Amino acid sequence: MSKFFNRFLMGALLAAAGVSPMLAGYGHAGTLPAAVGGQPLPSLAPMLAKVSPAVVNISSTTHRKIRDPFFDDPIMRQFFGLPMAPPREAVEQSLGSGVIVDAQHGYILTNNHVVAGADDIKVTLTDGRNFKAKLVGNDPATDVAVIQIPAQNLTALTVADSKKLRVGDFVVAIGDPFGLGQSATSGIISGLQRQDLRSNGYQNYIQTDASINPGNSGGALVNLNGELVGINSMIYSPSGASAGLGFAIPSDLAVSVMQQLIKTGHVTRGSLGVDTQDLTPRIAAALGIKNDKGALITEVAPDSPAARAGLRPGDLVIAADGKTIDNSQDLRNAQGLKPLGSTLTLDVLRDGKPLRVSATLAANANTLTGDMLDPRLSGASFVELPNDVRAQGINGVGVSDVQDGSRAAGQGLAAGDIIIGVNNRATPNIAALRRALAAHPRRLVLNVARGGELGQVVIE
Repeated sequence: MSKFFNRFLMGALLAAAGVSPMLAGYGHAGTLPAAVGGQPLPSLAPMLAKVSPAVVNISSTTHRKIRDPFFDDPIMRQFFGLPMAPPREAVEQSLGSGVIVDAQHGYILTNNHVVAGADDIKVTLTDGRNFKAKLVGNDPATDVAVIQIPAQNLTALTVADSKKLRVGDFVVAIGDPFGLGQSATSGIISGLQRQDLRSNGYQNYIQTDASINPGNSGGALVNLNGELVGINSMIYSPSGASAGLGFAIPSDLAVSVMQQLIKTGHVTRGSLGVDTQDLTPRIAAALGIKNDKGALITEVAPDSPAARAGLRPGDLVIAADGKTIDNSQDLRNAQGLKPLGSTLTLDVLRDGKPLRVSATLAANANTLTGDMLDPRLSGASFVELPNDVRAQGINGVGVSDVQDGSRAAGQGLAAGDIIIGVNNRATPNIAALRRALAAHPRRLVLNVARGGELGQVVIE
């Protein structure tokens, strides 16, 4: 094989991967020619020309009330002779991307963290048109949201089957990094089914070395056919910029969540009805278990799918639908990533003997609506935190859903919040939350954990 052909082949492969190689002999700039020997070089340009109109820029604005627990108290203000003043506001702006998946109805897939809590969402198309978007629904647990714009002549992406992805497949990430304008970067699938990247939620990430930067969130990860395989979601980086470790939500998961959000505005997940904990060497030795990994069942709710399937406390779940279960988070993912009403096949060790059972996932029964607790919380839904979250030292009550336009939403409560106290009284579980609200205090000050930060939501 000639040296020239070797250089040509390398250049073609690099070009297909989105790299602009320097090739000596073609002028001072050293760039590849449009063709060699009459044959055009590989290019992603035709695919990008087809795909780019379906990727949009999203800018959102959020107004948050700034409260001082001391000087916002009317009694304290009167004591110090301070005039009554309206609460101060902080205006937060966020930039991200989105993907048009339904041109007829104007539905756009994006990340929950791009639009969560936003008062105003604006979408800009590649042709320069701007639209005010409506939030159809969001799911903090998977970081998926759906918004809608009233637009005609839209371009939507075809959705590929992300289950067919393989490590090594070429992909392209498209979005609006740092607000510079739409950009495309290329790479390969570096890994599949990545988990344990966030402290909670349901995770099944695609890992890619295609550069993903701030502003790319919610953008498209496509294959070389221009089909959507993932929604870019997060990066791992010591510096905050791309370090070649980008993560995207698989298209199958994103579309499954989207369908529920469009239909009902929220996501209902299936549950086995069990509490579990990670298997540690000490617990394994105490129970005489030889395995060092798995999800150990500690409690089975009466009349739950697990109870009907014959599962018992002390059973060790080591696989679900043929996939290894290493810990409680793995089992939580296995439940939460499957549609409600589907069957989950579990491989279990009981007294050292293998056992296989099947259970049909049912709606989580440990959910309370706000009006069952306090009329001022109407529109919000609350759930007990799973054991794997509590094992990280987080104790509280999870907010699973907040309806748009509700009193709770208007006061700033959001899905994904964890209520750790009410009026400075700890609420490690729903029972404690009930007790704190039983006296019907005049003013509710909720101590809330949100996104790794602590704050307060005041509900008048």
